[in-house]
Amino acid sequence: MKEVTFTELRTHAKDYFDAVEGGATVRVFPKGKPIAEIVPIRSGAPSWKRHTTPLTVKGLSLGVEVLGDRKESA
Repeated sequence: MKEVTFTELRTHAKDYFDAVEGGATVRVFPKGKPIAEIVPIRSGAPSWKRHTTPLTVKGLSLGVEVLGDRKESA
């Protein structure tokens, strides 16, 4: 595990994120007290970038409905 001050992390962020991408964990100490760990995402773990199916409403085009509502309220 790598330990780094916040200032060092901010100055050399790319290097530390490259290390995380390579499997390392980085612990951040802004004032001598650990506040965060940057860890690699486990494969198969949920991600905010996951692919989802578009929202559909049977029989309606959601985009057309939204645009129609906007015209009515204008």
